[in-house]
Amino acid sequence: MKKISISLSGHQTSITLEPEFIDALHALVARDGRPLAQIISEIDNNRPANTNLSSAVRVWILNQMILRIAQN
Repeated sequence: MKKISISLSGHQTSITLEPEFIDALHALVARDGRPLAQIISEIDNNRPANTNLSSAVRVWILNQMILRIAQN
């Protein structure tokens, strides 16, 4: 597990992900051409209230990969 520290809305937070998810997250961020903090902020704003941020990021990565597969 690895931690990523991010500033969201002016406060520091961190997410903990497996290295494979971190690699996938960085690849998706590079593809989108948007800052990591912007994407994480969007995930944070759209996650269900009872879901932690790390889990929401994992689900977002999975959904992005599913969309990529469907587009091919």
